[in-house]
Amino acid sequence: MAALPSNRKKARHLLVQALYQWQLAGADLHVIEAQFFADNDMRKVDVEFFRELLHGIAATVDELDACYGKYLDRALDELDPVSRALLRLGTYELLHRIDVPYRVAINEGINLAKAFGPTDAHKYVNSILDKVAAGSRQLEIAARAR
Repeated sequence: MAALPSNRKKARHLLVQALYQWQLAGADLHVIEAQFFADNDMRKVDVEFFRELLHGIAATVDELDACYGKYLDRALDELDPVSRALLRLGTYELLHRIDVPYRVAINEGINLAKAFGPTDAHKYVNSILDKVAAGSRQLEIAARAR
């Protein structure tokens, strides 16, 4: 059974918060995951997606940072933690979740940046994820252009 888009949207919403906490506190992912399951109503959340991305992003963080990092106009450590979490999330989906259309990954990043990020972060996240998509989803982008 395919996951509902609204359940994935809720998973991404919680993921940004979990990644933010992981980045700042450095807490164990299993502790963060348990806390999120205890503190949030997970009935309408794509839990498998949440778990996969939380652990997948942490496991591939160097790959993700290198992928989007080459498009930054500043040093990686100068990014605010919310934008860093959003770029890691969007880049992970673009590289490792081919079932998620590139436009969905980018649009979700934009919407989350509007909700959580500093002023105009959505423009920056959009710009960087567009470049990541251009480098990682050429066939999908070309097929859409036809």
